[in-house]
Amino acid sequence: MSDAAGTIAPPGFVTAVGHPVRWRLISELAHSDLAVHELTALLGQPQNLVSYHLGKLRKAELVTARRSSADGRDTYYSLALAHCGDLLSGTGAALHPGLRLTPPTPATAVTGRVLFLCTGNSSRSQMAEALLRERTSGTVAAYSAGSQPKPVHPHATSAMAARGIDLTKALPKHVDQFTGQRFDVVITLCDRVKEVCPEFLEHPRLVHWSIPDPAADPDGLPAFQRVADDLAQRVSFLLYTLAVHERRHHDQPHQ
Repeated sequence: MSDAAGTIAPPGFVTAVGHPVRWRLISELAHSDLAVHELTALLGQPQNLVSYHLGKLRKAELVTARRSSADGRDTYYSLALAHCGDLLSGTGAALHPGLRLTPPTPATAVTGRVLFLCTGNSSRSQMAEALLRERTSGTVAAYSAGSQPKPVHPHATSAMAARGIDLTKALPKHVDQFTGQRFDVVITLCDRVKEVCPEFLEHPRLVHWSIPDPAADPDGLPAFQRVADDLAQRVSFLLYTLAVHERRHHDQPHQ
């Protein structure tokens, strides 16, 4: 793209993230969904400045926002990783065709222990557990639990069945069942359970995915299908995180 003077304008991704504050914001959001007050604390910047740059990122469709289900006065921000990947690839190609980025495929044998948490352990966390187990053919030990377990929602079962995954034998579990166990990553999918997430051995990586409860959506089954799509994409990116963690653990000197 050229401007009126005939000079070549930089790709949209470059202008969107070129500011140091915006780059820091997307760097933090690449690891976890975060509320405004968390981003303010991490960046050490005033809230009005953080909110201004978040608005710029939202306008570029790099970041999405949703009202917290735990505290409606707060907002959680998420990074659109897949869209970022598309834009990054195009950014490299805009400079030279040999610079088009293609992400590596994570090894199917990636390992680790991951725990997904939500309030009821009836839909989001069960679906995430099943998706990760299916995606890694069981090489990752995936678990799920809730702070107030209740039976698995039939729409969650249907949404997973459409993906060839059987949830009919899934049982709700209380988070207390896993205290004292070691995990590489603990992922909260509910804004409420994030506030009461217990501590685990060896301080696992804590990640938050702010995903709305599909059972509270009057849309019914389509809401569960949308959540399944979101979870499937997030789980795909999680594999890269697990692969990096595995390499770092392997490279550490053994005592």
